[in-house]
Amino acid sequence: MKQAYVIKIGGNIIDDEQKLAVFLKNFATSGDKAALILVHGGGKTATRLAEKLGIMQKMVDGRRITDAETLKIVTMVYAGYINKNIVAQLQSNGCNAIGLSGADANAILAHKRRVSGNTDYGFAGDVDEVNGALLKTLLEQGLSIVLAPVTHNKKGQLLNTNADTIAQETAKALSAFYEVTLIYSFEKPGVLLEVNNDQSVISSINRENYRRLKSEQKIFAGMIPKLDNAFAALDNGVKKVIIGKAEALPLLIAGKEGTTIMNE
Repeated sequence: MKQAYVIKIGGNIIDDEQKLAVFLKNFATSGDKAALILVHGGGKTATRLAEKLGIMQKMVDGRRITDAETLKIVTMVYAGYINKNIVAQLQSNGCNAIGLSGADANAILAHKRRVSGNTDYGFAGDVDEVNGALLKTLLEQGLSIVLAPVTHNKKGQLLNTNADTIAQETAKALSAFYEVTLIYSFEKPGVLLEVNNDQSVISSINRENYRRLKSEQKIFAGMIPKLDNAFAALDNGVKKVIIGKAEALPLLIAGKEGTTIMNE
């Protein structure tokens, strides 16, 4: 079975032009024998634009409340500027890429997040289905795919959706056709035992030591959703999940750096 890599790039890399350029050059040369999908978020660009336009941004537990005006901004920034900038840079590196939102060709179907307690997240979307057959068709044409974190509900409504979740769900959908490795690449070298010590990378984590590390509160709280997503992906056909530094992408793909998440 052919290999596929679903790679999520973190917002801090998106915000740094030099780091993004290095990452995309490495990404472009990684697909000789594998299918490639890149999932991106938006970094701070949407927040900065909202501030310039005088549109107040509200966050609850690190999640953006997506009101109608904010939805316009994230659609313009995520599915527009950032997505097409990444595609253009990949083309300049010899990687023939196509950028999609979830609405394009019905790539990602989602529903509006339900009210939780007293919190209405607005036009935030939770994924129902990724169109794996569509993505496979595009990949078989020699295209690399760049997915923006904007989905739709098939009733004409766009939705702002968590990019980590899109990466996980995309990896799961592709596992019907490929041997899939899911990579979360961001500014840290992996899952750390000490959050401020980049030398404290945990090279591999299985379920048993993940439960232990969580109970002993040795894993930074912000990393737990990524790890939960990782194990959910492994439970649904994904072969391997790796978390690590974006600039080290070739070494992450080779399994020589970062944290490898295992199901056994």
